[in-house]
Amino acid sequence: LACPPRGGRLALARTDGAVEIYNFAANYFQEKVIPGHEARSVEALCWAAGERLFGAGLGGAITEYDLAGLRAAHSVDGGGGPIWSMAANGSGTQLAIGCEDGSVKLFQVVPGGIQFERNLDRRKGRILCLSWHPSDTHIAAGSIGALRVFDVCSGQTVQRIMVNYHMRKANRECVVWGIAFLASGAVVTADSFGRVQFWDWQRGTLQESHTVSTSAVLSLAVSEKEDSIVVGTSTGATYQFQLLPVRMGGLEKRWVRTKPFQHHTHDVRAVAHSSTALISGGLDAQLVIRPLMEKMQKKGYEAALRKFTFPHRRLVSCARKARLLLFQFSQHLELWRLGSTNETGKDGEVLPLRRVPEHLVQLKSKGPEHIYCSCVSPCGSWIAYSTASRFHLYRVRYQGDSVSVTKV
Repeated sequence: LACPPRGGRLALARTDGAVEIYNFAANYFQEKVIPGHEARSVEALCWAAGERLFGAGLGGAITEYDLAGLRAAHSVDGGGGPIWSMAANGSGTQLAIGCEDGSVKLFQVVPGGIQFERNLDRRKGRILCLSWHPSDTHIAAGSIGALRVFDVCSGQTVQRIMVNYHMRKANRECVVWGIAFLASGAVVTADSFGRVQFWDWQRGTLQESHTVSTSAVLSLAVSEKEDSIVVGTSTGATYQFQLLPVRMGGLEKRWVRTKPFQHHTHDVRAVAHSSTALISGGLDAQLVIRPLMEKMQKKGYEAALRKFTFPHRRLVSCARKARLLLFQFSQHLELWRLGSTNETGKDGEVLPLRRVPEHLVQLKSKGPEHIYCSCVSPCGSWIAYSTASRFHLYRVRYQGDSVSVTKV
């Protein structure tokens, strides 16, 4: 998930490489969909230079998306193997990527694309998460067993902190899945031991540690005012932390875990924090938007929990006369004939079938592009589908129990 600073849109990436854009102002309406591609996995998304959207993944390339043409505009090879993480600086002029080979690379965002700038100090271990300091002077990076802080100007590592130094009995590696650099100088990490930890990066010391789960904390996001944090775990729960005064009216503040929410059934792989809501996306394929009640003037439709559990686009089409259904998947279509019965009954009753549903045709799409849209004609004799660059039309003939498909 990627939420632009002070922006009104949310970008979401799916495991099949598709990217979706949701509009906050229009009631989180799904505004655009860029179809997936076999060679384009998306591990990281970020907005830069205003309304420009970039994605990077295990293919090792950084891709800018054309939000008008709904396609990948151009790609640049990162040069460090699979890319696990990416972050833009506060002004949106630079992108940092974290690679499989342990390198952090900087790219300049220029009109019409990006240009490689330089490498920062490289060490062993893939870089799984990145965060810029709000002043753009330092970058914090999380990897397996450690977090590092880089000076952007010199490119050198200025601090290296082992995150599992007091868990020597643990016989498994501690993976830093999420990281955030706060303006106060603290670095927040989320790790595979289920902890959210706050570090003083200059001294290399642990300030606070909160164990939120017995399983991994996979994702982390901070609000713009840095007074609220949301994290997602591998049990499907999301937790909110708030920076609250220790005493009423006092100046001293502490991070307090305030609210656990169980809206997902699987890993919460991505979270985002807008000015009015906590947003989470999970391996259950659901997008959940929970409004922050303290930001709402009155209870009503605006304050309702939104759960996107179904696609906004049509993935099933019906040939009513021929009693056929066409199902659309990423790279194939399935044509089914509906079952039938001789009985009649009330709504909700299960009737005995005279004929069971029948799988007639499976059409595989050739090439790496995923199917964008499809439909079957009312008579069931024509099937059409489209990818980002090609349109395909097929003639379907039925003779008794046999079905033949001809490409037109």
